[in-house]
Formats: sequence, structure tokens, C-alpha cells
Amino acid sequence: MADRINMPAGVPPPDTITETSSSLTSLVGGIVDDLQRLIRQELTLARTEVQQEWEKTKTAAASMAAGVALLGLGAVLLCFMFVYLLATYVTAIPLWVWFGIVGGALALGGGLLVAVGRATATQIQVVPPQTAETLKENVQWMKNQT
Repeated sequence: MADRINMPAGVPPPDTITETSSSLTSLVGGIVDDLQRLIRQELTLARTEVQQEWEKTKTAAASMAAGVALLGLGAVLLCFMFVYLLATYVTAIPLWVWFGIVGGALALGGGLLVAVGRATATQIQVVPPQTAETLKENVQWMKNQT
């Protein structure tokens, strides 16, 4: 008690300095731990979103490839079938006109399939939106901390 009375004004007792120092250290350590956990969570989120976008990309590519393959095969088979069927029953129109009509109809159907695949492909986002948003928020939070 006598030591505290003789201390100059404004100087905290020695035990108070130690408590303040240790609480400051634990506070900084907690902030660093939180920041590390936040970065790990952001990386996990980014990895998950990239994986989801990759799955969409594979699905769109497979759909477009299947559409093109079916378009080609169907066009060949149906062209011959329809052309010869029509040429058999409508003899007034030359064979080459029937080939043009049937080929045009099949090209229209194939174009629709390719358009559906393209529409699916436009929904693919290269930069994961949720990750980008949370990264912006984290950068803003870190700026406010300094």
C-alpha cells in the first residue's frame, strides 16, 4: 500500500500494466485467428462456387454437343426419308426441291437446340458472385479496422 502512495500521479500500478498488456495480446491474437478463419472460409466458398460453375459448364457443353450430333444424324436420315416420301407422292415437284424443304426444316430444329445450349452457357459466371461480394465486404471491414 505504501508503494502506491509514493507513485507519481498518472502512472498506473505495475499489476495493471501487466493485465493490460496480456489482454491486448489476447485481443490481437483473437483478431488474427478470426482473420485466418475468415480467409479459409472465403477460399472454401470460392472453391465451391467455382466447382458449381464448372458443373454448369460441363452440362451446357454436353447439351450442345449432343444437340449438334443429333442434329446431324437426324438431318441425314430424315432428309432422305422425307424427300423420297414426298417425291413418291407428289411427282409435280422435282426431287431437289424436296431435299431443300426437308433440309431447311431440320436446320431450323437444330438451330433451336443450339440456341438452348447457348442460353444455358450464358448463365455461367466466371467470377463466383457470392465470393466476390463477401471479399468486398471483408476488404471494407479491414479498411475500417485500421
